[in-house]
Amino acid sequence: MFDVGFAEILLLSLVGLMVLGPERLPRVARTLGGLARKARSSWLGLKQSIEAELRAEELKEPLKHFENEIKSTVDEVKSEVDSLKDMNPLKDEKSVVDSLKDLNPMKDDKAVETDEPDERE
Repeated sequence: MFDVGFAEILLLSLVGLMVLGPERLPRVARTLGGLARKARSSWLGLKQSIEAELRAEELKEPLKHFENEIKSTVDEVKSEVDSLKDMNPLKDEKSVVDSLKDLNPMKDDKAVETDEPDERE
C-alpha cells in the first residue's frame, strides 16, 4: 500500500522522539499501530465482502441462463399441449371411416349372399 522503507521509518521515529519526547512516544506508537491494524482489518473485510459479492454474481449468471432455458422449454411444452387439446382424434377417425365406406363395393350395406353356411350359427 505505502512504500515506506527503513530510512523513512527511522526519520519519522527521530522526528517523533524530538516532538513528543521519550515518555509519550511509545504510547503514541502503540496507538498508531493499533489504528493501522484496525484500518488494515477493515480494508481486508471490505475486500473480502466485495469479492464474495462478485463470486455470487458470477454464480447467478449460469442460473439465470438455465432459468431462461427452462422457461422456454416449458413454453414449448405448453404450446404443444394446447395444440393437442385442439386436436379431435374422433373427428379424424370419422373421416377415415367415411372414406372407407365410399370404397366399399357394397354400398347398401347388405351382406352378399353366398352358398357357404354361416359359421356363427
